[in-house]
Amino acid sequence: MVHSAYDSFELLRGCPTKIDAVASYASKLFLGCTDGALRVYAAESDRSSSSSDYLGQVQELRKEGYALERTVNGFSKKTLLSMEVLASRELLLSLSESIAFHRLPNLETFAVITKAKGANVYSWDDRRGYLCFARQKRVCIIRHDGRGFVEVKEFGVPDTVKSMAWCGENICIGIKKEYAILNATSGALSEVFPSGRLAPPMVVSLPSGELLLGKIRSLRVPYPMIQTIVLQNVRRLVQSNNAVIVALDNSVHGLFPVPVGAQIVQLTASGNFEEALALCKLLPPEDASLRAAKEASIHIRYAHHLFDNGSYEDAMEHFLASQVDITYVLSMYPSIVLPKTTLVPEMDKVVDSYPDAMHLSRGSSGASDDMDPSSASHFGDFDEHSALESKKMSHNTLMALIKYLQKRRYSVIEKATAEGTEEVVLGAVGDNYGHYDSSRGRGNVAINSGAREIAAILDTALLQALLLTGQSSAAVELLRGHNYCDLKICEESLQKRRHYSALLELYRSNAMHREALKLLHQLVQESSSGQSEVLHKFKPEDILEYLKPLCGTDPMLVLEFSMIILERCPTQTIELFLSGNIPADLVNSYLKQHAPNMQGRYLELMLAMNESAISGNLQNEMVQIYLSEVLDLHAELTAQKKWDEKAHSPTRKKLLSALEGISGYNPEALLKRLPPDALYEERAVLLGKMNQHELALSLYVHKLHLPDLALSYCDRIYESATPQPSTTNSGSIYLTLLQIYLNPSKTTKNFEKRITNIVASRSTSIPKASSVSGTKTKGGRGAKKIAAIEIADDLRMSPSGTDSSKSDGDTDEINPEGSSTIMLDEVLDLLSKRWDRINGAQALRLLPRQTNLQNLLPFLGPLLRKSSEANRNLSVIKSLRQSENLQVKDELYKYRKTVVKISSDSMCSLCNKKIGTSVFAVYPNGKTIVHFVCFRDSQSMKAVTKGTTPPPRKW
Repeated sequence: MVHSAYDSFELLRGCPTKIDAVASYASKLFLGCTDGALRVYAAESDRSSSSSDYLGQVQELRKEGYALERTVNGFSKKTLLSMEVLASRELLLSLSESIAFHRLPNLETFAVITKAKGANVYSWDDRRGYLCFARQKRVCIIRHDGRGFVEVKEFGVPDTVKSMAWCGENICIGIKKEYAILNATSGALSEVFPSGRLAPPMVVSLPSGELLLGKIRSLRVPYPMIQTIVLQNVRRLVQSNNAVIVALDNSVHGLFPVPVGAQIVQLTASGNFEEALALCKLLPPEDASLRAAKEASIHIRYAHHLFDNGSYEDAMEHFLASQVDITYVLSMYPSIVLPKTTLVPEMDKVVDSYPDAMHLSRGSSGASDDMDPSSASHFGDFDEHSALESKKMSHNTLMALIKYLQKRRYSVIEKATAEGTEEVVLGAVGDNYGHYDSSRGRGNVAINSGAREIAAILDTALLQALLLTGQSSAAVELLRGHNYCDLKICEESLQKRRHYSALLELYRSNAMHREALKLLHQLVQESSSGQSEVLHKFKPEDILEYLKPLCGTDPMLVLEFSMIILERCPTQTIELFLSGNIPADLVNSYLKQHAPNMQGRYLELMLAMNESAISGNLQNEMVQIYLSEVLDLHAELTAQKKWDEKAHSPTRKKLLSALEGISGYNPEALLKRLPPDALYEERAVLLGKMNQHELALSLYVHKLHLPDLALSYCDRIYESATPQPSTTNSGSIYLTLLQIYLNPSKTTKNFEKRITNIVASRSTSIPKASSVSGTKTKGGRGAKKIAAIEIADDLRMSPSGTDSSKSDGDTDEINPEGSSTIMLDEVLDLLSKRWDRINGAQALRLLPRQTNLQNLLPFLGPLLRKSSEANRNLSVIKSLRQSENLQVKDELYKYRKTVVKISSDSMCSLCNKKIGTSVFAVYPNGKTIVHFVCFRDSQSMKAVTKGTTPPPRKW
């Protein structure tokens, strides 16, 4: 026996004859006996009542002795096979030679079903008024419609029906030694289970809709045996309103249901937790709190039972269903260290609420920030003297715990987040209204932190469980999201197990970026040296990825740790500075102080990536850095007597490129730093930036002796002078170079002194001009126009601008020693290469008289061809314009020849009145005539669409 679902009680004994049928009406018992009499029994406590009104008495059987109240002789002619009280209709249904209905309480005959003659068993469905009965191997169904009975169905069955009962819309019947379900619509049979080898099948319908069969089994799969009641010679089982009546030969027993609460206790004590939980559903709704408490207690006991028997996941499901606090479940895992909490220990609460559910205890499981090393040094270690401890910390138990914590986590984190939000709101309210009560500060606002403490316990335990089961990637994902992991406990656990990726995420989630970056730097160094014992190799790029989100919040920390990787990953680091919008001046200043050797590299990379992102000051500083490096190299090589003015080291190439490519620096300041006898090319570029083109070209020609560089210089000036380089003034730079070739003594005289005077005059008279030109005329149109104007002024001041018959080239034709100083070959080369950019007339005036015209053919030939072609083009254009003019005149004459005839019948197309002698207008079609006044008015009213028709002529 599993438990007692019913208590058996003997209601009466010593009936004079054998009992054939039994029924109950209110608290009365009706016994149909073999002598055809109907005996009525009443409870002994009701016999003192003189009232014979059955309805006024107690409406259920008493669990006490019954005595004979009266006997109705001759109730049936033959043996009563069965009878039943239909309380809702106040009828007594009996089966003897046929089925009869008697009114209660006087027992007068109401109806007799003649078709049921020979029936041996029946069942009544009071809800629908359906009666089914069995006769031999046939089952009939009839329906009571209020006035009489109507036949519904009739089915054949394999054997004689021994018992039957309605089961919803179907009928449960007992045939042979088994039970079957008969479909009341189709007649199909479905077997249930056998009734046993000896006892016949017996069926009783219960008020809940369930059936009480001869084995008394639960109808829930797998139909376990619930209770066995030993009674001999049982003749009838009848359902009553509060009990099951069992009729023996000469006695009657009542099977009274045991209260559900008592059954739950029995089942729980015997370990039948599933049955106990199922019975909890039968507790009345008004006892919801009691039901919840019992279910929680059963779930906890069941969970412990499953856990001790190795069903860890099932155990956690029941812990989850019990809604017990997480600390209670974690008390079963003493090797998982938990943070200190101010909450009432869940163990104590469970013991108080469910003393029968508590049989495990946790040792010293609380760990706080001040815990000693010995209490936290046993992560994953097992107690040598406890096999149970080893089992609980096995892989399976931890996996079950992980699933349990993950299912609990969503609701716990949600409550903790809401609690934090509430604290922020209340804190803000306290700040806003703090002036009303200065004695109350923000700290006086009472905030319950219980949800966050539970969240910290859960996340800390979950992280340790993930690490103990080797799920490091899941641990990293946990830390990347919103979490409440205890910092000290988790940090120690991660450090001991060398889970550095998870440790970095722990630092990140707690805004401990400095500690994270220090650890990351250490890991990168170990990975680079090959000394790392961690499988994952850390790279400098990992530091960059960590720094990216910090650019907007902590730029100084970003600069501090970016210095570590700047030399190894310069481009990526500069991209970090740019993408993070860290001010370039701040970066440059930090580099200048902490990594001066990388300052120039940073500036040049930044300039290459985004020229507009670097200011004039930074451009000037970058050029100054390059110049300093070149000056150091010059001093070193000069001391070694190895300096070559035409040699270009990589640093010098960068300097020249910067001087030519950017315009944000101060050329005057740089010019002062140049040595007087070296770096002529740099000096030429700087003089060009100052619009001193003659001096710059003189350096290329007379100091460097590189005419090609001079020609390239002129090309740059020409191409950048104006938006249209083909204008007359833009070619003046070539004439300047031509003068330098033709008059070398003039251009080299007091060369250094002229440069010094230019620098001195600019620095004293207009100290701000250089900075303005250096920072605000960055390749702008203003600087180009100034250059063109100055060149033009120089040309106007030169003797070549006059009509003198003596050319400028005649001045310095012979040097004092008697040798020619005119660079005629360079002159002819310049004219032949740039003939299309030089004013031919001015160039010819500058040439010496003795210049051989044959040498000028490369210059004059294409120049004359171009001029002839231009003249031809102009002639063609002129002819085309004349032809167009003639066509327009012809069209004008044609329109003027138009004749309009006005008669006395001519009408205005607008006002429909005669034109008469009024002034009129004619539209271009030559047919539409209107008064001029009407036309003028129509224009104001927009009667004629503008632009679609030409205006008429006035006549």
